[in-house]
Amino acid sequence: MIRPALRRGLAEKAVARHGVSVALACRTFGVSETCYRYSPLLSDENEEIADLLVGLTAARKTWGFGLCFLHLRNVQGHPWNHKRVYPTGHQVIVCNHRQAHLLRTGVESAH
Repeated sequence: MIRPALRRGLAEKAVARHGVSVALACRTFGVSETCYRYSPLLSDENEEIADLLVGLTAARKTWGFGLCFLHLRNVQGHPWNHKRVYPTGHQVIVCNHRQAHLLRTGVESAH
C-alpha cells in the first residue's frame, strides 16, 4: 500500500511533468483534490509557539498551560486558539516543569 503523502507527490509530478489535469491526476492516484491543494504551514508556527512558551515558562516558573496561553492571547495579542497552541505548548511546559522539579529535588535524570 502506498502512503497518502507519496500518492500526493506522484500526482504533483504527473501534473508538473506530463501536463495532466489536477482532477485526472487525483483520480488516477486516489487523492482528493483537497488533499492535493493542501499545504501545511504548521512547522514555522510551531517553532514560534515553542519559543514564546519557553521564554514564558523561564520567566514565570509557576505558570501552567492555561496562564501561558492566556498571556499569549490577551497580552501579546496572538490569534491562536487553544487547539492550535496545546499540542506544542503542553509538551514544552511539561518538559520545563519536569526539569525544574528535578533540579529542585536534586534527582538526576535518567538520560
